Amino acid sequence: MAMSTRSRRSQVTNYWPGFVDALSSLLLVIIFLLSLFMLSQFFLGQEISGKDTAMSRLNAQIAELTELLQLEKVNSGDLESTIATLTATLSSATTERDQMAAQLAGVGAGSDGKDATIAQLESDLTAQQDMSREATAQVALLNQQLAALRTQLAALEAALQASETTETANRTQIADLGRRLNLALAQRVQDLSRYRSDFFGKLRQVLEGRADVRVVGDRFVFQSEVLFDAGQAAISTEGQTELAKLASAIKELQTQIPDDVNWVLRIDGHTDKRPINTPEFPSNWELSAARAIAVAKYLITQGVPANRLVPAGFGEFSPIDPGDSDEAYRRNRRIEFKLTE
Repeated sequence: MAMSTRSRRSQVTNYWPGFVDALSSLLLVIIFLLSLFMLSQFFLGQEISGKDTAMSRLNAQIAELTELLQLEKVNSGDLESTIATLTATLSSATTERDQMAAQLAGVGAGSDGKDATIAQLESDLTAQQDMSREATAQVALLNQQLAALRTQLAALEAALQASETTETANRTQIADLGRRLNLALAQRVQDLSRYRSDFFGKLRQVLEGRADVRVVGDRFVFQSEVLFDAGQAAISTEGQTELAKLASAIKELQTQIPDDVNWVLRIDGHTDKRPINTPEFPSNWELSAARAIAVAKYLITQGVPANRLVPAGFGEFSPIDPGDSDEAYRRNRRIEFKLTE
């Protein structure tokens, strides 16, 4: 008995494990905050991805409008070239017509015996007049087409300008959305951290003095021996007493957290790495999951809402002590409680 008393005094005065636990807690808090930041970046990336998709479609439309504008400008140039050619042809035909009319007048004044020549000249003059009228009609038609083309170009330029304005507005909206999302996530992290601190403070009060219940980082850790017999998933009488205290703290916390904070209590079951193979538990996964589910069901019987509990089984794959000693095995057999989103 005296040796046990001296051992407990030695444990009380040994501050090094507490210092190590404090550093571990600080490191896990930092990791948790980094995880939340990565999660916020993921959701922000999803939101921005949707905006980028819409912006890509808008850029494709702008590119298509730009290409149509270039094609219409090329067509406009071709029409203007054609009009210039027809105008030159019309001018040449008019000149030839005037020359023929002058020749016809000279022939008529010089001799009455050249009727055949006059008739030929009159025929040529008529043909030139027909060509002139046809060229004039073509020029008028091309001018109408050119006017319509210019109207279409103006509409395309207006559409392009509107698309560029919309793209600028979308970029501004995306930037504002990202800023507001970051602020909202930061506020949620701050709120949950405050409630987690209150929750831990309450649990420290109701579980004070137990060496087999400790805080590791952002979670409370119960050694499996507190709640279960070896190789079993049925909660012991002592374990029910401790879980009742935990349920009371959870229900008190629930009245303080606003409804818009989407919190849950994650219950993680862990085993040591020694294999198990029974009809009820073929592997450590089944055993750890069954223990986590048993704890969740008991908390529900104590009034904790089922939608706030998330049991999970990790088997032997998340040890906190990599050693092969009995003490390492004991530390790895545990139930962890973590308040999270």
